[in-house]
Amino acid sequence: MEGILIVLFGLCIGSFLNVAILRMPKNMSINFPASHCPSCLHPLKWYHNIPLFSWLALRGKCAFCHESISFQYPLVELCSALLYGLCYLRLENVLQALLVGSVLALLLALSIIDLRFKAVPDALSLPALLIAFCVGNPLVALQNGLLFMGAFTLLRFLVSALAKKEVMGEADIIIAGIMGALLGIKLGFVAIYIAAVIALIAFMLLRKRGLELPFIPFLALGLLITWLFDTPILHILELIYE
Repeated sequence: MEGILIVLFGLCIGSFLNVAILRMPKNMSINFPASHCPSCLHPLKWYHNIPLFSWLALRGKCAFCHESISFQYPLVELCSALLYGLCYLRLENVLQALLVGSVLALLLALSIIDLRFKAVPDALSLPALLIAFCVGNPLVALQNGLLFMGAFTLLRFLVSALAKKEVMGEADIIIAGIMGALLGIKLGFVAIYIAAVIALIAFMLLRKRGLELPFIPFLALGLLITWLFDTPILHILELIYE
C-alpha cells in the first residue's frame, strides 16, 4: 500500500512538473491562469486533470477542440511515478523514498527545460539541492554537496579563463552539489565521469546536425545510473584500488 501511494504521489508531482516545464521558462505563473487547453484555451474540468488517466481516457486529445495533447504530459507523469516507485523499492523507507524521488523528479523537469529552452530556473534547481541535503545523514550530505559545488566553481573559473568565454553555468554547479549530496565523493565523481562519456557519445553522433547539447540532462542521467547501481560500482572501485 505504501508503494502504491508513493507511485500515485509521483503521478501528481509529474502533473505539477508539466506545468512548471511549460510556464517557468516563460516567466509565467504556475497558478494563473488555471489549467487550460493550449490550442483552444478552454479551461479544463477537474476530471480532465487526473494525471495520466485523463490523457488515456481522452485518447490524447482535448475534450473541447479535439486537438492532440502533447505526449510530454503523460510521459513526464509516468516517468515521475516510476522514479518514486524505484526509490521506494530500493530504499524501503517512505521518507527517504519521497526525498530522493523528489530530487530525481525535479532533475527530470530541469533536464527537459534545459533541452527545450536552454534555461534552468532556480525555482526548481535550488529546492532540489535543499532536498538533497536532507537525504541520509544531513551533515554528511551538506558537506559532500558543498565540496562538489566548490570544485565545480573552481573548474568553471579555470576552464572559462582558458577558453576565454563562459563554458559552465551556475545551474551546473547546483546539480554538482546535488550529486555530491546524494552519492558521496567517490560515486559523485563516477557519476560525473558517466555523464561526460554519454555526453561525448551524444555530441559525436549529433555534431553534424549542429545541435547545441546542454549538459544538465547528462549530469542527471549520470546521477541516476550511479545511484541505481551504486553497489556494483563501489565493488568495481574496490577491485581497482586493490
